[in-house]
Amino acid sequence: MRFDDRCYDCLLSRVRFECSLCGAGREETEEITAVCGELLGRLRTGTLSHPQIASAMHRRAYELLGSGDPFRELKEQGNREALEVCRRVRGRLHSFRDYVLASVIGNTYDYGVKGHTVTGDFLSYFDREFSAGLTIDHTDEMEKRLDRVVYITDNCGEIVFDRLLIEHLARQGSSLTVAVRESPILNDATMEEALALHLDRFAKTVTTTGCGCEIGVRLDCMPPDLERAFWDCTLVISKGMANYESLSEYEGLPPVAYLMAAKCEPIADEVGVVRGSKIAMLRV
Repeated sequence: MRFDDRCYDCLLSRVRFECSLCGAGREETEEITAVCGELLGRLRTGTLSHPQIASAMHRRAYELLGSGDPFRELKEQGNREALEVCRRVRGRLHSFRDYVLASVIGNTYDYGVKGHTVTGDFLSYFDREFSAGLTIDHTDEMEKRLDRVVYITDNCGEIVFDRLLIEHLARQGSSLTVAVRESPILNDATMEEALALHLDRFAKTVTTTGCGCEIGVRLDCMPPDLERAFWDCTLVISKGMANYESLSEYEGLPPVAYLMAAKCEPIADEVGVVRGSKIAMLRV
């Protein structure tokens, strides 16, 4: 997905949020925001995709803040909350569609997106959204392609709901490769969180998307184990908006299941849904 002019203010609002997480004062926050705004101004008219532009901006903000992981406490909080919710809802999940919907609801664990708030009562929110269901539902077609799955994760909190789906896939006999971020960026899950949740018990391989501190997926710097699994798989499960923004730029991919909540207008408009919709969309 290419850079949308509406993304400019949203991205800078995330920089301000990162500054607040690091305890930066007003003057420092404005200075860092100005530097990142200038960087966005230079990159937005080039050839980079939206996730590549956003990644460059966040890396610059982290450098200026002197922090390698501003979201660490929020990531830990999100996983704790999600574990409690999952303990209470997993008994009502039975079908592949149920597990997919739960993982898509989990995608709303996303901090700093302008106009989007992580609810303080996630169990009640889960109940409402589970009853509402999926706006785009291609799960029947996805279920025919579960032999060899590459599962590309997104946020902490969300990854706990992903584990429910990953466990279900393992029980159904899928050969799973799970990929997390190589280095901390935003509240995305890394190998630390994946192993703490014991995803290696269910997946044949747990690896990273490569590229260091980078959101989304870049085919040019996948580690070898992910690259082999990616081109040999029967289905890629792509969680979240940044992975959608990345992979939708490529052609000739294996079948890709985009599982996400449309938390912003540019994504909702591109997919053809209203903001807030829950999506399980297959592209072949």
